Amino acid sequence: MRIFITGASGFVGGAAARVFAKNHDIVAMSRSQKSDVIIEKRGVSPVRCSLGEVTAEQLRGVDAIIHAAAKVEEWGEWDDYWKQNVEGTTQLLEAAKAAGVKTFIHIGTEAAIFHGQAMCNVDETVPLALDAPYPYSRTKAHAEAAVLAANTDTLRTISVRPRMIWGPNDKTILPVLLEMIEQGRFMWVDGGTALTSTTHIDNLVHGIDLALQQGKGGNAYFITDDGVLPMHQFFTKLTLTAGITPPDKQIPGWLASLVARISEGVWRLLRLQSTPPLTRFAADMMRREGTINTAKAKDELGYTPAINVEDGLAELTTQQ
Repeated sequence: MRIFITGASGFVGGAAARVFAKNHDIVAMSRSQKSDVIIEKRGVSPVRCSLGEVTAEQLRGVDAIIHAAAKVEEWGEWDDYWKQNVEGTTQLLEAAKAAGVKTFIHIGTEAAIFHGQAMCNVDETVPLALDAPYPYSRTKAHAEAAVLAANTDTLRTISVRPRMIWGPNDKTILPVLLEMIEQGRFMWVDGGTALTSTTHIDNLVHGIDLALQQGKGGNAYFITDDGVLPMHQFFTKLTLTAGITPPDKQIPGWLASLVARISEGVWRLLRLQSTPPLTRFAADMMRREGTINTAKAKDELGYTPAINVEDGLAELTTQQ
């Protein structure tokens, strides 16, 4: 199978590229010479293009697309999120249709259903948060809506939704935690008592593979590790893989949310380019339960985790 991957120089797309390159012909979006080098080291052929500018000609002969590229930062301009996450996805869908691509796998997120509420054992029946107050949540919701609506008899479209992706080469959770701890900015929101599901990168790639093989068009599938943990327990175990123990400092959830809103207001008023010390999205995610029901993926895809949390942590420890 010939597969086109976006985001192949990043965490999720890179992991998918490494795995699928073993048995498939993989080409990947590359926006620079630097990305070319990273992608080629993963055994993949780079294609010079960027989100919103992929041509049908660049997709000729491609059987499937794995769309992992997105603006995932917790802070930025609304227009940037919309352009990358929504317009970039819809343009890629149009190019895929024109090129005769058969399958389009969108890497979604549980954040696409998050508008500030507790998410307790949620499944795919929960509506997308199309009016979420957070730019990442809202734009990922609109992007997924476009993907699922594009499903036809000739183009099968599927969204695979992980929650809190972690594992080797992670760039968004462990490095951020370690940086916050080093800078003295880390605090447990509500003591870190909120329960969370997680998704090891190996389990996500396994879920993508299953979706490619037998996912039903027009459907979303949650993919997570088995079991749930309090955030305090999971994050402590995660930072311990790097030999670091988080401090005991805490902040009430309501106060964290208030501080985040004030910080964002000041940053926008002063047009500061840096990220505020705390954002609404981060504060609200940390104070709310986020547990996921993966029954649909298990029933329809035959999904079972490829690795459990304890083994994943042990493996990560040996790699630090």
